Amino acid sequence: MEAIGVQPYRTKVKRRKASGTGESAPSDEARYLLVFLDVMATGWLRSLNVLPWEICGAPANPVGPRTNERRLMAQQKSENCTVPEGRGNSVSTHGVEPPGGGKAIPVDKSARQLALPFATAACPQGAAGDQGGDLSPPASPMVPKANDKSEPSPPVTMKGMTERLTAALLRVVSNKGAPGPNGQTVTELYEQWDAVLPKLTASLVNGTYRVGEIRRVLIPKPGGGERGLGIPDVVDRVVQEAVRQTLEPLYEPTFHPSSHGFRPDRSCHTAITEAVTHLEDGRTWVVDLDLEKFFDRVCHQRLMARLAQRVHDRQLLVLIGQMLKAEVVMPDGVVVPTEEGVPQGGPLSPLLSNIVLDELDWELDRRKHRFVRYADDVNIFVGSERAGQRAMASITRFIEGRLRLKVNASKSAVARPGDRHFLGFSLRVDSKDGTVKVMLSRRTLQRATRRLVELTPRSWGSSFRRCISQINVYLRGWYGFFGICSSAAEYMLRNLDARLRRRLRAIQLRHWKCKRTIARNLIRRGLQRRTAWRSVYAGRQSLWALSNTRATVTALPNKLFTELGLVSLVNLHRLQAEALVAPKQLTLFGTC
Repeated sequence: MEAIGVQPYRTKVKRRKASGTGESAPSDEARYLLVFLDVMATGWLRSLNVLPWEICGAPANPVGPRTNERRLMAQQKSENCTVPEGRGNSVSTHGVEPPGGGKAIPVDKSARQLALPFATAACPQGAAGDQGGDLSPPASPMVPKANDKSEPSPPVTMKGMTERLTAALLRVVSNKGAPGPNGQTVTELYEQWDAVLPKLTASLVNGTYRVGEIRRVLIPKPGGGERGLGIPDVVDRVVQEAVRQTLEPLYEPTFHPSSHGFRPDRSCHTAITEAVTHLEDGRTWVVDLDLEKFFDRVCHQRLMARLAQRVHDRQLLVLIGQMLKAEVVMPDGVVVPTEEGVPQGGPLSPLLSNIVLDELDWELDRRKHRFVRYADDVNIFVGSERAGQRAMASITRFIEGRLRLKVNASKSAVARPGDRHFLGFSLRVDSKDGTVKVMLSRRTLQRATRRLVELTPRSWGSSFRRCISQINVYLRGWYGFFGICSSAAEYMLRNLDARLRRRLRAIQLRHWKCKRTIARNLIRRGLQRRTAWRSVYAGRQSLWALSNTRATVTALPNKLFTELGLVSLVNLHRLQAEALVAPKQLTLFGTC
């Protein structure tokens, strides 16, 4: 097919007629493809009852060069200029030949470019053309494949979405979220749902529903700075959840198998498992890409164009557009309009982010890269540092040029996987036998230590058992996620256990207050009188320093904390090492 370009000058093109000695007439398959692209490109525009220039933001009566039929020519540049293979058939032109390649196209036909698959537009020569970066073999068969042969999804319409409102309410109630700007709680909406549902359904079907404002909440980032979350009203969250349940069956079967974020039967564990398979295959260098403020930089126009390719219900598209344009109430009360980005915090934002980055996934697949993506965290596995530098440069150009996103150069790097932090883990390759060890990253250990310090303040005024009870809740949840680490990471867990027990000993010494009481309690717990008094009064020791002395450790042994019910990370890891029941996501790979 001829590559479609854009020409800012007026030209006259003579087209040859098909003849026996000239160009061959287009076949039936070619005619069918052109008609298919035309329908795909213009069908959604007609369903929206708008004109192309209304979507692009152009004036109703634009002025510019026209063709012989007096139709206006498009003057904007294409996102990706394509270079045809070899030299094509020349065409005769009149007048001055403008610089550049391609040909001018009328405005009423420019919308057809939206229907072109993005991978084809980036490489019109197909997958067999010249591909930069690291040419890796196909993905491992252990990686779950996308369900391309799934049954056709039901039509995505506003009526079908309203039928899911009650199920969406139950999902929102189970999440127990905070109220939005109007102050309505989840419990209040649940109690009034019988009266709200008919009115809400009617407003959605009639097109009178209006999305409310979003309350902005700033939460601190572990690495510094703040992250902005958007909390919609409870009713808006129910509608977003219903839209998500409507769109997910349509898009989920076509997502790339190496995408693991916010998808059914996938998690961080499946992402780590796939990354281990790539490293075991010899891809021991990683291109760690960090997208700067991804949720705040999503282009609404490109996102709506991708949605309109498969969603043909005008009311549903308008509703999603309203959700994207919802105004934000800042913490100081100022209302700010939204020009770009996806509100991070609503039920619909994870699915929309996957739809945006699915284009990146298939571009990496077209270039035959081995990669793992979880939300906006992308790791590409290559065989050498030089290949990683090439992949970093080319993919950065694609992300910033095509997707209109920004790559954070300060946080992105080409390095060994053991030096990078991916989903809380650090993957280290043994140079002797090539085995991959899943270790805890330095950032994860720092966060865990900081949290344990918060749970064990030196001035704890409640009972000792209550302190241990709160710690156990955190340790069980923490190990439920990080428990997939290798046995080589056991020393890291042992260090966390030791530091936690020392803080508990310091709390116990604080409860005993003065040194005379501390010495008497140490003697009561079996320590010799002379050793206890000498250990407590030896120099000017703080309670933190005294908590690590031999006398204190002997009087308050590890066995005591086990009897009090303190959870040990090392014991959990040893008990579950052999009898580990793999979660459903890990069974996709056939391994733990």
